[in-house]
Amino acid sequence: MLSFKNTNIVFIILLIILIGCSFMYAISFYAYIILFFLYSLILFYGCYYIGSNFFIKVICSAITDKKQIAISFDDGPALSFTEEILEVLKRHHIKAAFFCIGNRIAGNEELLLHLHNEDHIIGNHSYSHHFWFDLFSTKKVIADLQLMDAVTKDVIGVKPKLFRPPYGVLNPNIKKAIINGSYTPIGWSVRSFDTVIDNEKKLFNKITASLKPGAIFLFHDTSQTTLNILPLFIQFVKDKGYEIVRLDKMLHLQPYA
Repeated sequence: MLSFKNTNIVFIILLIILIGCSFMYAISFYAYIILFFLYSLILFYGCYYIGSNFFIKVICSAITDKKQIAISFDDGPALSFTEEILEVLKRHHIKAAFFCIGNRIAGNEELLLHLHNEDHIIGNHSYSHHFWFDLFSTKKVIADLQLMDAVTKDVIGVKPKLFRPPYGVLNPNIKKAIINGSYTPIGWSVRSFDTVIDNEKKLFNKITASLKPGAIFLFHDTSQTTLNILPLFIQFVKDKGYEIVRLDKMLHLQPYA
């Protein structure tokens, strides 16, 4: 299995071999550049593909034959369109997971409480969701996640255990923070790209084509397009004989610490 540890071991061995060969043969400097380039490609894959499990095991789907899926929403709570999405979910008796950004809770405390009271899960999606979050030191990542925990607990009385990294990016520092905070990292198997796809038909076709048992769908409760197609998606899923279950129940996880 490809991982950060075994990748480092392999490339250290290759580097030692390359250095050893340079004493006997004329090794071009480009050989070192190619080796570094290949190493960088693998690191990029591990950092930016959340399902790679390169740094740490991330749960991206359920291993099941049951026709069950879970839906999740990132980046709320938001005045547009969290409340409207909640109404759609309530109408269809659906429970979802909302991975919230801590700095969006201030001023939206009642909305967060509404999420909780409607029996949806609230997960940690960092406090800052900073553009350079993946460059934070371990200490800074830990502080950021703990701040999100604190503001959430102040409102709903419990601390999130499920964590979804901003942008789905992982690295050694974020891994250490996850372990330090005893979080359960959660990814997705179907990324809707609803923040960039504003064509409702295109979005609907994309997500419905990926329907399969155990899938975790990633949406954003900041997307008008998602709000518009959500009722159609729910009906499509039901027509195919699937059940939409709350993420923690499908994965048999404890959502709060």
